[in-house]
Amino acid sequence: MSVRQGDSIPEWVMSSVSAERMKTMAAILRDPNPLHWDRQAVAALPLGLGERTINQGPLGLGYIINMLHAWKGPESLRRIRMTFPHVVLDGDRVTAKGVVESVDGGVAHCSVWLEHSDGRRLLEGSAEVYLDQ
Repeated sequence: MSVRQGDSIPEWVMSSVSAERMKTMAAILRDPNPLHWDRQAVAALPLGLGERTINQGPLGLGYIINMLHAWKGPESLRRIRMTFPHVVLDGDRVTAKGVVESVDGGVAHCSVWLEHSDGRRLLEGSAEVYLDQ
């Protein structure tokens, strides 16, 4: 099946972002920031987030990479660039989405984003994906 400009990439859903995975990732990364594992530390911030821990950027990025791998395989990702305009909180339902902007020489140039269930884009960027991997 050929890939064309305007094609949507099949979505990838994380039905509930896990606080336990954040805590594990903080340990693996040796990340001392308590915002990823300490609910009281988050509640003490003047951001109005309550006591929900904040997902690490690499975990959110991983959801988008999962979508791309599911679409074209684990060796298909050529390049990805991402911005993180909003935080992802534990318990959030998020969906990785994307659209093909152009195809050139066997590479799809895509817009990709992580969308909250309320429609906000939490992460957004671009990816280049090999189509014949």
